[in-house]
Amino acid sequence: MKNLGLYSLLLASIVFTSCKNKEAEKTPTVTQVGEPISVACYKAIYEKDTLNLKINTFKNGEVTGDMVMAIDNMPVKTGEIVGEFKGDTLFASYTFIQGDYKEKTLKNPMAFLKRNNQLILGNGQIQITMGASHFVKGEPIDFDRVKYKFDAVDCGTK
Repeated sequence: MKNLGLYSLLLASIVFTSCKNKEAEKTPTVTQVGEPISVACYKAIYEKDTLNLKINTFKNGEVTGDMVMAIDNMPVKTGEIVGEFKGDTLFASYTFIQGDYKEKTLKNPMAFLKRNNQLILGNGQIQITMGASHFVKGEPIDFDRVKYKFDAVDCGTK
């Protein structure tokens, strides 16, 4: 009977470790090589909200960057963007902290449509699965009725 308990504990730890490894595989990773092929800065202003975005595009198609969201009556969100373009749409994950609360990191999916010299932040239905948020598959992302349209700006004068 002691051996059965020991084997059960061993089996449970193997399953737990296996689940953790699969979860780690789902996290987007940045594998850019070398310097970015382009760097672009954008700014969106809507009423009293100001969003600043800087994106770096790499040869392999990956995009990284920084975004600061100063939204009226809310703590400032500061974080990083990681994603890739699929056609004219940048699908990214925004990992950020709110205000001075550095102990808790939050993560949201984002989609930006590139139209002329603008990036338009889309609105889509978000679902949480196993603690990770993502856009609901098959549900459209709206790029027409939006608050934030980013205009290209000089990176020195964000």
